[in-house]
Amino acid sequence: MRYAVVIEKAESNYSAYVPDLPGCVATGSSLEEVEREIRAAIRFHIEGLESDDLPVPSPTSLAEYIEA
Repeated sequence: MRYAVVIEKAESNYSAYVPDLPGCVATGSSLEEVEREIRAAIRFHIEGLESDDLPVPSPTSLAEYIEA
């Protein structure tokens, strides 16, 4: 499955979250690190849902850049 991920720049690091997986978040000191960490967080989140016999949400969020 392919989930949309939002990455935000903070003062001294980056944070990421997955809109379709509430509570699935990660932080990192660089873009590369936060991308690595959110991939691991997504896998961990899905494994946790499956082990608790809970449904894994399908990806429904979309991301686009819009010129204003």
